[in-house]
Amino acid sequence: MYDVEEVEARVRNLPHKALAQFRDWFHEFENEPWDQQIKADFNAGKFKELIATAREEFAQGKAREI
Repeated sequence: MYDVEEVEARVRNLPHKALAQFRDWFHEFENEPWDQQIKADFNAGKFKELIATAREEFAQGKAREI
């Protein structure tokens, strides 16, 4: 098992292209739990009220498309 200092040293020594690939992978890896939680909350209907309010405000001209 690597310790944090060893991982940091290896990341610092990556060539530019490999560092970019690692950065992209790590971004996906780091965000996966959040993405899964949002998906689960959406499927459980936790956003229904928020979506309905947003649609109502849009219909009333209180919001605009971006």
